[in-house]
Amino acid sequence: MFPYLMRRLANYAILLFIATSLAYLLASASLDPANNWNREDPSLNWDAINAALVQYNISSDMPVWGRYVTWLREVVTSWDWGVTPKGESINALLGTKIAVSVRLVFLGAMIGMVGGVALGAWTATRQYKFSDRAISLLAMIVISTPAMVLAILLQVLAVHINRTTGYQIFEFTGEGEGFLGRAQHLLLPTLSMSLGSIASYSRYQRNLMLDTLGADYVRTARAKGLRKHQAATRHALRTALIPMATYFAFALAGLFTGAAITERVYGWHGMGEYSINSISSYDINGVTAVVAFSGLCTLAGALLSDVFVAIVDPRVRVS
Repeated sequence: MFPYLMRRLANYAILLFIATSLAYLLASASLDPANNWNREDPSLNWDAINAALVQYNISSDMPVWGRYVTWLREVVTSWDWGVTPKGESINALLGTKIAVSVRLVFLGAMIGMVGGVALGAWTATRQYKFSDRAISLLAMIVISTPAMVLAILLQVLAVHINRTTGYQIFEFTGEGEGFLGRAQHLLLPTLSMSLGSIASYSRYQRNLMLDTLGADYVRTARAKGLRKHQAATRHALRTALIPMATYFAFALAGLFTGAAITERVYGWHGMGEYSINSISSYDINGVTAVVAFSGLCTLAGALLSDVFVAIVDPRVRVS
């Protein structure tokens, strides 16, 4: 298994390098950081602005390939991802944004994945019963509801609960301070993110489980005396988790950059918000760093998926 994983890791590293390089070249060719300033404002010192952009290696007057070579050399030799058009360090910004997003996304993602798999597997064993139909209907309603609307509905429900109980159980914006304060501020955004994930993952898991529950090896296990839930958990669920692991892997990057709406609604300043702001502020180095981070998350998830598949699927170890 180790040589197999090393080959996959080498492939992923090459893909990440190509994707990040293309992102920098495209951003450099299409974004002009000088647009952050009003070109018709006579009070601005354009000589100083252009000199600063040249010093930051993001001036549109410089050749794109020359900027790319300088940027790549700094990244490889000093792990310096450059600065924004305002002169802020990308390394420092990313460190802060990633830490915020990890606190926001990790718990919601784990609840979404575990809850979605468990709910999908359970409803598959109860196909066409009332509980299966009711959960399917609720899941479709949640999936069809935009993230913004779902977040606002949760806020309305939280206000009602706070007023009814007389306690400030839910907080609405920011990260809070102290363990209890952070937990209170985390409740609503975690619910907002995990509900959509549970609904989506449960639909995939249910369909995969229905396929495996009717397979010959599951019926053989039942014929040998295994109870229904034992055959489902030991044989059907294990097989159905293989494609789900791949799905989780490629959803990992979207969790960070796709949390922009949740971050905006609940006042969290993480990677989702930064990915939008970097484009609107013509931040070439910021856009490239966001793409590199997203690619790294995707490939890290894909590697974890490979490890998981190698563990649960003996054919991978044999090959």
